[in-house]
Amino acid sequence: MLVAGSELHLAPAGSVQPQTGARSFRPAYRLCKTDEYSSVFAFRKAVRGRYFVLHYRPSESPTARLGVVVAKKLARRAVLRNLIKRMAREWFRHTRETLPHHDLILRLNAPAKDVTRADLRQDLAALFKRLPK
Repeated sequence: MLVAGSELHLAPAGSVQPQTGARSFRPAYRLCKTDEYSSVFAFRKAVRGRYFVLHYRPSESPTARLGVVVAKKLARRAVLRNLIKRMAREWFRHTRETLPHHDLILRLNAPAKDVTRADLRQDLAALFKRLPK
């Protein structure tokens, strides 16, 4: 509803509007419950990389779903643990539409003390490419 005297401001032509639908990390794309994590771990299928292990299980959901596990033992500082989780979720957001319909758990498997972001991104890319269709 427009109030008298107010103007409707439109974005200039050619400007980029944020995408809120297809590229978001909605609750439908997340593993939340303990049972969901347990069922993926119990399936016992995984792809191993240098820093991460990607556990997977085919699912009935219409899209891929992701859970991320970063142990304090491998990344002591909360800042580093949160950075790794953000990077994983961001990678998933951009590749979700190309992934098979699996429940996925990305788990840090090696100490991340002196690791660069580029190394982590490279390992993520390799893991998601090796995921069976």
